[in-house]
This record gives sequence, structure tokens and C-alpha cells, in this order.
Amino acid sequence: MKAHIRWLDGMAFEAESGSGHRLTVDGPPDIGGRDLGPRPMELFLQGLGSCSAVDVVHILQRGRHPVAGCEVDVEAERAETPPKVFTAIHLHFRVRGEWLKAAAVARAVQLSAEKYCSASLMLAKACAVTHSHEVVED
Repeated sequence: MKAHIRWLDGMAFEAESGSGHRLTVDGPPDIGGRDLGPRPMELFLQGLGSCSAVDVVHILQRGRHPVAGCEVDVEAERAETPPKVFTAIHLHFRVRGEWLKAAAVARAVQLSAEKYCSASLMLAKACAVTHSHEVVED
């Protein structure tokens, strides 16, 4: 897995993934950013939430559960002083589907958190990572 980061100007950078996808990342205005894209630490949380969501949907689909939608809200706390590392992260899953069983969703979230989500497992070594979920009927 690779990534290439190229400085554009100010505090803006173009980040290119190994698969060729590009996005602009920008620093906050107080250090010269111009709000051209997500902050690097925001991108980190987006990656975590996406990694875990892919797992949850895939696990449910493999189990032939009628999943119709999945949303994840990720909230994090950071240290007050540099380095402003994450000190706690919480992921809340809202999984939608007709006749979708809460136990199946709970199991998928648990499997992601404890076995499959590389990002979550890696971050859990550095800070508290917690998960919750709800099932929304179609």
C-alpha cells in the first residue's frame, strides 16, 4: 500500500492513493490553510469510520442479512497540547434494513472492532476506541 503527498501551496497538499485516487488536504486557517479540503486528522477519522463501515456491511451481506444502509458517526477527543493525539474515539453505527436483526448488527460491529478493522485495531493500541450501534427499520 502506498500514498504520495504533494505540496500545492500554503498548507494545501494533494494526496494520491496507491490506487490513483486524489484529494486535497488542507491545514487550518490559523497556520495558513484556506479550507480547500479536510484537515489531516479529520481525514484520519474518515478513514477509520469508512474502514469499519466496509467491514460491517460486508459481514452483514456475507451473512445474507437484509442491509439497506449504513452510516457511521465518529467523534474523537484530542489532547490539549502538542502532539494533539487522539485520546478517545467513539464510532456509532446506524444500520438500516427491513427485518434486520439487532443481534446480527451487534455481531458485525463487534467483529469489525475486534478482528477485521485494521484502522480501529491499530488506533486502539494508542487510545480508547468504543463502538455503539442502532438498527433503523426500513
